[in-house]
Amino acid sequence: PQGYPSKVGSNMKLSLTAAALSFAAVNADVLQLTPSNFSEMTAGKTVFIKFFAPWCGHCKKMAPDWEKLAGDWDSDKIGLIAEVDCTDEEARPLCDVNGVKGFPTLKYGDANDLQDYKGGRTYDDLSSFAKKNLVPICSPSNLDLCDDEKKAEIAKFAAMSSDELDALIAAEEKKISDADTAMKEGVEELQKTYEQLNKDKEATIEAVKASGLGLMKACKASASA
Repeated sequence: PQGYPSKVGSNMKLSLTAAALSFAAVNADVLQLTPSNFSEMTAGKTVFIKFFAPWCGHCKKMAPDWEKLAGDWDSDKIGLIAEVDCTDEEARPLCDVNGVKGFPTLKYGDANDLQDYKGGRTYDDLSSFAKKNLVPICSPSNLDLCDDEKKAEIAKFAAMSSDELDALIAAEEKKISDADTAMKEGVEELQKTYEQLNKDKEATIEAVKASGLGLMKACKASASA
């Protein structure tokens, strides 16, 4: 049909526009982390990582400032600015293990013990935070920066075998997983309770109306006139 080509062209434009918007959230100049390169890229670094989804509006808005920040820290010996695309099948395990629930989520510190960033999202906010926090920190490779308590804790874990550490890590991660499951189940129960309470409320309203409430009010209004 005569109109068919224009419809195809319109659909293609929409698809290309959507693709462009998604791509805008992915910074080509920012290191993309996945499980396969995470250990190598973060070794010996104090990191600042953005976990994001390309379709996220806040992620798209933040992308230029994050790219600028990454440029500031490019090739720095200590600090590392990077990001993880949580919609990428290969990268998603990093989002899961770090408890990412919304986008963008920013975390910083030791790559194996990331902390939540709760500051502003402007370039000035991010840059100021990075300058203060992307510094050498206490870790197994920086024992001289650790206090006696941390040194003792590191020594205890360092003395364990790989199998012992794997078992300990799995046990602790299971606690997080169990807590997450319990929360989800609790929310489901709350939802069911809410729905039942709402049904009970609606039934009560209908029963009251059926009992003649409207007529009562009408009679009272008539008597007062």
